Amino acid sequence: MSVTIRTRHAFHALLATALLGWAAVAPAQEATPAASGAVTASPAPASPAAAAAAAPKAEGGIRSQNIFDVKPEASADPNYLNQTNGERNKVQPGNNAPMWRQVSGGVTGYSSLPVSQAPEAGNLIQRFVQYPGSRFTNAGEAWRQVRNDWIIPYGAALLFVTLLALAIFYFTRGPIRLHGTETGRKIERFTPFERATHWSNALAFVTLAISGIVMAFGKFFLLPVLGSTLFGWLAYVLKTVHNFVGPLFVVTTLFMIFTFIRSNWPSKDDFTWLRHGGGLFGGKEPASHRFNAGEKAVFWGGVLFLGSIVIASGLFLDKLLPGFVYTRGEMQVAHMVHAVATLLMMAMIMGHIYIGTLGMDGAYKAMREGYVDEAWAREHHKLWYDDIQAGKIPAQRSQPAGAPEPARPATAQQGTSA
Repeated sequence: MSVTIRTRHAFHALLATALLGWAAVAPAQEATPAASGAVTASPAPASPAAAAAAAPKAEGGIRSQNIFDVKPEASADPNYLNQTNGERNKVQPGNNAPMWRQVSGGVTGYSSLPVSQAPEAGNLIQRFVQYPGSRFTNAGEAWRQVRNDWIIPYGAALLFVTLLALAIFYFTRGPIRLHGTETGRKIERFTPFERATHWSNALAFVTLAISGIVMAFGKFFLLPVLGSTLFGWLAYVLKTVHNFVGPLFVVTTLFMIFTFIRSNWPSKDDFTWLRHGGGLFGGKEPASHRFNAGEKAVFWGGVLFLGSIVIASGLFLDKLLPGFVYTRGEMQVAHMVHAVATLLMMAMIMGHIYIGTLGMDGAYKAMREGYVDEAWAREHHKLWYDDIQAGKIPAQRSQPAGAPEPARPATAQQGTSA
C-alpha cells in the first residue's frame, strides 16, 4: 500500500515538472525560427512612410534639454555676467541670477508705500557690507554673524567671568569689615533725595538687565526648561517691559549725573587710592573723599560714558530720536553698539553691586538708611570725615527747616580714643 502511494506521488511530481517546462519553452519557440535548420527569408525593408507610421509616437509634456545641445556654453559669452533676466532666460531657462544679483546688490525697486513710512520697502536684500567680525556679505547676514559669533558668546563669557571673580574674591577674602568699634555717632552720607534717585535708577537698571539677559541668552538656559510657548510669552512680556522701562532709566540716569557729579569730581588723591588698589589686596585702605576712585570710575565710566551710549542707542532702537529714517542698516548698527555697551556696563555695575552689598560691611545700610557711623567714615573715607570734622561739610545735610542744630561729631582725638 505504501509503495503504491509513493509511486503515485512521484508520478504527480513528474507530470507537474513536464507542464512547467512546456509553459516556459512554448513562447520561445514561437519567437524563434524552427530548429529544423530551414532558413527563413529576410523581410523586405519597409518604406519611410511605413516606418514613420510604425514608429511609436513621442510622449507629450515637458522634455528635459540635452546640455550638449547648448552650443556654445552660455557662460562662454563675454557679456554673460551683464545679461538681463530676459537674455539669460534664452540660454538658461529658469536661471534668474541677474534678477537676484540686483536684489542682493541693494537695488531699489518700485513700492507704493511712502518713503517716510517704509524707507526700504523696495529693497528685499540689503547691500553687501563687512562689519567688525563678519565676512563681506549682505548687511543682514553680517549683523547676524556679529551677534551670534561675537556678542552672544563673548558677552556671556564676560558676565560669567565677572561673576566668578567676585565669587572667588568673596569666598577667599570675605567682606571688608570695620576694624575699629562703632562710636554710635552718625553722619548723614546720603540724603532722602539722593537715595530716591539712586534706588529708582538701580531698579530700572536691574529690570532692563534681567529682561535683556532673557532676550539675549534665554534660549540657551530657559527655553529647554519652559518650552517654546511659555518662553515665547515670557520674552514678549519682558521685551515690552524693556521698552517701557527704558525711558524711566533715561530720566533717573540724568538725575544721578546731576545729583552726584560734584562729589565724584576727580582729585589728586584718587591716584594714590588707585596706586594702592584701594586696599583690597592687603594693607590699609587709602584715604579718600566722599567717593573713592573706584566709585568715581563707576560713575564716569559706567553711568556717564557707557550709560550715555546705552541710552542713545536704546532710544534709537525705540525710534524715539527725531531726524532719523531708521533703516535696517542703522538699526543693526545701533543694536550692536547697544549690546556691547550694555554688557560692559553690566560687568562694571556687578562690581559696584558687590561692594555695596556683600563686599563691604555698612555700605548697603548707608544707602538704605542714609547714615554711617563715624568709625566707618573715618576708616573708609578719611578725607571726607576730616572735612566734616573741620566744619567744611555739615554732618546732617538734609535737616528740615526749623529743626534744632544737630550735635557736632566728636573731634578726631575723641574718635581715635573711642
